Amino acid sequence: MTTQQSESKEEFVHSLFEKIAPKYDFMNDLISFRRHKAWRKYTMNKMNVEPGSTAIDLCCGTCDWTIDLARDSGTGHMVGLDFSQNMLDHGATKIREQGLEKQITLVRGNAMQLPYEDNTFDYATIGLALRNVPDLVTVIEEMQRVVKPGGMVVSLELSKPTWQPFKGLYYFYFRHILPLVGKFAANSHEQYKWLPESLTHFPDHKQLAGIFRQTGLTAVQAHPLAGGIAALHIGFKKQVNQ
Repeated sequence: MTTQQSESKEEFVHSLFEKIAPKYDFMNDLISFRRHKAWRKYTMNKMNVEPGSTAIDLCCGTCDWTIDLARDSGTGHMVGLDFSQNMLDHGATKIREQGLEKQITLVRGNAMQLPYEDNTFDYATIGLALRNVPDLVTVIEEMQRVVKPGGMVVSLELSKPTWQPFKGLYYFYFRHILPLVGKFAANSHEQYKWLPESLTHFPDHKQLAGIFRQTGLTAVQAHPLAGGIAALHIGFKKQVNQ
């Protein structure tokens, strides 16, 4: 992808999420049949967040995962980072309602250039957003950079089912039904038309696991979910003595 293409994608995705922020949670429930909550619960069980640990949640959106991380940590400091101020504003409301303002800091920033020093966090997460970034390798490298040695890099993302006929039904829904749902439920036809397009060139769960390994992450795990509709990937930053 050229620099111009990257900038064009970033600008488009930014405008998309700025617009759909008020309907983002509703549409996530709708398009995943509420399964995204079960996927996140599964992810949290796999992560087994240590009490008092810290995390940065990239592309945090309206902060559901950021809040889960804060709750499981108990006292650890969490950062929710997103480039959409509208998303962060909706997330801030949830955080206030949960009384977590002192534990969670929201930052408007770029996942490609994290404004933190090396070895800062215990965990770095990104949920349902890796397919939207201009360069997923750069983002994974940045996540790895800011976690401590032995720290965990976690991606929960939509993926590509491989089993027919489910695969055909899945793509039919995403290409033809979902944009209509977005049009009538959220007045966002073009925005939800982007979702299947964003998956076209996105790696499947095996390919993404390979990219995790290529960036230097170790003990990489790949867990397809719901017949491959989504996938959880976990990798660890090398220990200093490795």
